[in-house]
This record gives sequence, structure tokens and C-alpha cells, in this order.
Amino acid sequence: MLSLVLATLLGTPVAPARTITAFDTLRVEVGSRLVNGRVYQPHAARVRVRIGASDSPLTAEWTNELTLGDSAGRPVMRWVTRGTRFPAPGDTIRWEIFQTYDAETLAPYGYASQSSTGASSRLVLSGRRVQGVRRLPGDSTVHPVDLVLDRAGFIASASDLVPLAVGLKIGRVIVAPVWGPALANSELRAFSILERIPVDVEGTRVEAWKVEERRYADRTLVATWYLTEASPYMVYGEVVLPDGRVQRMTEVATLSLKGPYPQ
Repeated sequence: MLSLVLATLLGTPVAPARTITAFDTLRVEVGSRLVNGRVYQPHAARVRVRIGASDSPLTAEWTNELTLGDSAGRPVMRWVTRGTRFPAPGDTIRWEIFQTYDAETLAPYGYASQSSTGASSRLVLSGRRVQGVRRLPGDSTVHPVDLVLDRAGFIASASDLVPLAVGLKIGRVIVAPVWGPALANSELRAFSILERIPVDVEGTRVEAWKVEERRYADRTLVATWYLTEASPYMVYGEVVLPDGRVQRMTEVATLSLKGPYPQ
């Protein structure tokens, strides 16, 4: 989960598109009964990121932890993500993200982030309304955020949660809106469930569902995910960077971190 944290800020070139036909396409919106977030159970996992070859140096690493709870009578899931990027030898950038979703519909309720670059945000989401504050890297000024999106969206940095919550079936295409702080408005994505195949995850063979995520408008490839029905749910992912290189992400289950969640 959350394996698109880095990739949401990156464009990708156009790749050949799978034909989307009406008989195998499900269209879901935030709040749809077709989405079942209950498939996700509390767990912790570690993600490692490399660019290029699978044995190239690490460019980033982060941990995800999911806990379940209650907020104002609604069941919620709380995700804590803490990570480090290595932009240059000897240099590191540390960051953390706290997110709250509806445990049944995956509707986003809260998003808070902070980074050693000085960037931070604290947002409250209610349907199409996004309110809060944001500070850019190196900026001492906190800027208010008050947006009304054209449609509510699932969080883009956790878009890999959507296919499993809707249901994995070869040939199925799931069309859903996503939104993140880097987007001016919600954006439709198409998730195509292609096949179930073995994939190497840090030396371990794992049977996983291969899912392509594309921008619906122009069929641009955003990411390819390899998903399982059990923790850590996303075991491998690939994102094509603007320069043509491939960003590879592996995720393995770990022991609970029991990290604090801000109130």
C-alpha cells in the first residue's frame, strides 16, 4: 500500500492500451457499495525502491502500518507511512504521512504529511471538499487550502488499494477517480486486471495478480501493480519515469511498528 507516494509526482510516457469494453468494466465512485475496504486487515510492511535494475542501489525506503478503529461512529482505517529518500550519496530526506480512510468505502477523511525539507500539509476531506493548510519545501509560510473537487477521489498515493477492494478478476477493468495534493482536480484511472503470475519479491517467489493502472483520458500508463489477497497486499510495483527508466518497488510484511498517530 501507498507505493505510489513517489510516483504520483512523476509523469509517464504513453504505452499501448488494453481495449476497455463495457461488459468487463466497473465504474466506481467514492462511497460506492462496490468497494469493500474490509478486505484489508491490520498489518505492517516495508517498501524498498530502486531505479533501473532490480539490484541497483536503493533510492528510497519506507514502512506502512495499518490499524483499524472508530471515528464518530464510523469504522476507519489509519495508515502511518514513514520513509527516507536518498537523492544523492550521503544525503537523505525523511518524511512521514498519516492518512485516515473509511474502513468500508476507502473514502478519505484525513491526510497529514511532513518532511525534513520543511514541507508539510494537514488536510481534512469530506466528499468533494478539501480543507486545511500546506507548506512548500523551504517555505516558512503556511498556506490555506480550500478546494471543491469536481468529484470525490480515492487518494492517488494509495491507488493500489482500489482493485482488491473492488475485486480481482482476470479481464475486469475498474474505472475510479483519484486525487492527491499534487493534483488540481480528481483524475479518472482505469485498473486492468490482466493475469495471475509468479513474481520475484526480494528472492521469494510470490503468486500475484498483475494490474495495470492507466489514466483514463489518454490511456497513459501510470503503474503496474502485483497484488495479493493477504499482507502486504501490494508485493511489487513498476513505474515508468519520464526519462524512460523503471522505478521498481518491492514490499514485504514486517512486525508491527506500533508508531504514534497524531490526534
